[in-house]
Amino acid sequence: MGYCSGRCTLIFICGMQLVCVLERQIFDFLGYQWAPILANFVHIIIVILGLFGTIQYRPRYITGYAVWLVLWVTWNVFVICFYLEAGDLSKETDLILTFNISMHRSWWMENGPGCMVTSVTPAPDWAPEDHRYITVSGCFLEYQYIEVAHSSLQIVLALAGFIYACYVVKCITEEEDSFDFIGGFDSYGYQGPQKTSHLQLQPMYMQIPLDNN
Repeated sequence: MGYCSGRCTLIFICGMQLVCVLERQIFDFLGYQWAPILANFVHIIIVILGLFGTIQYRPRYITGYAVWLVLWVTWNVFVICFYLEAGDLSKETDLILTFNISMHRSWWMENGPGCMVTSVTPAPDWAPEDHRYITVSGCFLEYQYIEVAHSSLQIVLALAGFIYACYVVKCITEEEDSFDFIGGFDSYGYQGPQKTSHLQLQPMYMQIPLDNN
């Protein structure tokens, strides 16, 4: 019962991870955040493999999924530190999340709850011609805290998924070992019933020459 409950819980966690990361992927696409887009894409693939392994009793898939969750937690911790500007990190750096391809920021910067966007004219000389120069005010919640909340949710789901993945792999391994023990009597000289062949014996006739003398 415990194994079935753990397996069903892991399936539910994988489903929640897929829903949350797909929602996050949409907003990262809208904000042209290329590094998170790539990380989200890899995460989606591995969660699907982990879900497949859980349903089909494939411990190797589940183990790979658990290993990836460690890297996924590390990535989300970095994102939190980035938006909170921990250490020398700065959320104004273009190179980290956009690969220095664009000057876009998080989609939530302009579209957060209560945010008022005002265009500034004329634009400064350093502003690119294909970009508008704006100011954002009145936000009920700053965009960096929304991004931190997204990453925090991913960390919670990843930790839960890691715990249940380890538990399910342990249960599957123990179950396979028990089957090997039950079927391992051959190594101790046990032999099952063998089919006996029924052969019909035929008489043989030999001709012996007679001596006339």
